[in-house]
Amino acid sequence: MKHLACSVALVLLAVVQSELAPAAEQSSPSELNVLGAPTPSIHADRGITFTLKAPDARSVQVAGGDGLGVGPFPMTKDVEGIWSVTTPPAVPGFHYYWFVLDGVPVNDPSSETFFGYGKETSGVEVPEPGANYYAINDVPHGEVREKRYLSRTTGEWRRALVYTPPGYDKNSQTRYPVLILQHGAGEDETGWTRQGKAQFILDNLIASAKAQPMIVVMDRGYATRAAAPAVKIGPDAPLANAKIAFSTFEDVIVHDLIPTIDASYRTVPDREHRAMAGLSMGGMQTLFITLQHLDMFAYIGSFSGPIVPDLNSKQPLAGTQRGPFDTKTAYDGAFSNAATFNSRVKLFWLGVGTAEPELFRAGIGAAAQALKQAGVRVEYFESAGTAHEWQTWRRALHDFVPRLFR
Repeated sequence: MKHLACSVALVLLAVVQSELAPAAEQSSPSELNVLGAPTPSIHADRGITFTLKAPDARSVQVAGGDGLGVGPFPMTKDVEGIWSVTTPPAVPGFHYYWFVLDGVPVNDPSSETFFGYGKETSGVEVPEPGANYYAINDVPHGEVREKRYLSRTTGEWRRALVYTPPGYDKNSQTRYPVLILQHGAGEDETGWTRQGKAQFILDNLIASAKAQPMIVVMDRGYATRAAAPAVKIGPDAPLANAKIAFSTFEDVIVHDLIPTIDASYRTVPDREHRAMAGLSMGGMQTLFITLQHLDMFAYIGSFSGPIVPDLNSKQPLAGTQRGPFDTKTAYDGAFSNAATFNSRVKLFWLGVGTAEPELFRAGIGAAAQALKQAGVRVEYFESAGTAHEWQTWRRALHDFVPRLFR
């Protein structure tokens, strides 16, 4: 009897100690881990524990996107050759990461991979309490389909991912509006469904009657004309390069993608039922394409897209964000007549994260303010506390989509 009482007491003590354990010691594996992998693990304070077994390594660090904090973070090796580190609390959402093993970047074998930074990269998901708008909920779900098509612009086969809303196959007479949704630099057409969870955002909004059922098309945002050399684009590259690349992608969208989608799916093939939006580079492309084709698009959204009023500038991208936004000349005068613009464009939407670098935050905010002062109708959105990362763009999509096709 004494042994039983002692055992019960020990169990109760263990339970009490467990309940009193610091929150940082309670953790759970990331939802993006491969089956059975215990790390990365997310703590209650949003710190993340990373581990890697590399007994022969001399040094290992973990590095990643802005939301992980200031890295890279040095890791410590134990007697079994397992390196580990727990980072400071991370921003909620999806984050790319990788290990630096003796100076060489490598992926984590415990994580699934996602296309970012121009390559397959490890990823970790940090939950945001109460944010179930991108969760897989018990609601009707649409489908993400793959559409291959031959581009006459590039002479190559391309792939688009196409979200069709719940009931698409059952309601064979129903036609749907279309949103073309673009990824950012270093990513590809899988970004919005794998990292961004766009299909679940749409499912949940449609189920709650907050958004119209629609088709969402996600294409690869890179294109090179047949027999033409590829051009480098980026913050330090001449804007003339971006204009060449964006002009080619413009032709893919206008002459290849839209006709393919209209011929393959039950769309409403007119400007009143067509939207385009994108994040970062995809936002730049959206503004470049749609503002030249207002005969094709009535809804426009740029999520953290750098404001580049003149792609003919000889400066690199980083040098175009200084100075006032001239509503009369920007984007070849697309906003010069506010009344005309407002009569044609049903939604012009700009958004940015409050923790984004100055290049994005100041340029986008100043453009929105200047446009409003000029009488242009613009919706401006800020994602509190997030940087140039997927949580900003999930929130942006969640705000943007309910405003479409009303």
